[in-house]
Amino acid sequence: MSSILGIIPARYASSRFPGKPLVNILGKSMIQRVYEQAKKSERLTDVVVATDDERIYNHIISFGGKAVYTKAEHPSGTDRCYEALLNTKLSFDYVINIQGDEPFIDPTQIDLLCDVCDSKTELATLMIPVDSYEVLFDIGEVKITLNTNMEALYFSRMVIPYIKGKPKEEWHKCHNYYRHVGMYAYRSDVLKNITKLQPSALENAESLEQLRWLENGFKVKCVVTTFDSHCVDTPEDIDKVIRLMKIQ
Repeated sequence: MSSILGIIPARYASSRFPGKPLVNILGKSMIQRVYEQAKKSERLTDVVVATDDERIYNHIISFGGKAVYTKAEHPSGTDRCYEALLNTKLSFDYVINIQGDEPFIDPTQIDLLCDVCDSKTELATLMIPVDSYEVLFDIGEVKITLNTNMEALYFSRMVIPYIKGKPKEEWHKCHNYYRHVGMYAYRSDVLKNITKLQPSALENAESLEQLRWLENGFKVKCVVTTFDSHCVDTPEDIDKVIRLMKIQ
């Protein structure tokens, strides 16, 4: 069985929501809620928060969590994950990049990704079925086109494939479309290699980092989940998350 490290990138600076990881949600910080949910995973070998900020680092340590410092200027969470892996001074077969702004994250989602970390898988991510016209044509939702091995052929904000001869309002009923859920698994040697890649043309066009990997020949395994987690992007999202937590 593969050894798998869960890494939660957490930066203090944010243009839309400075200090977001430390925001209080019903008595606990958001980052603590994410950490505690990740620790419930049955497949992760360990969990660590990767941060560039002393306040976040000290907070993690204060409730008994594990944290490592990373530099502030990383261009992506993937790069931060690789530095965090190096800074643990330990060896893991895989790394799971867990979003630090989803206090509702379901541990079974993490385990779904861990299940495909079988030494052959280079990279993996989650996806959820699209069941409405509105979601399918929302350019804020990234859609995934697949091959027969459930590997990504392409990620796009546009709808692929085009359904010929059918009105767009019915496309989601004519094809199994999926939208991306932003959690990644990286085989450790692949993580090292992809951090050395230069930004690519498709990546720049769609503003999607994972296209860089596809353009350079890496394979991304895609795993279906039916759980729709809730991301906190702005202060206004906090009230929505609290309402959902009280319902559950």
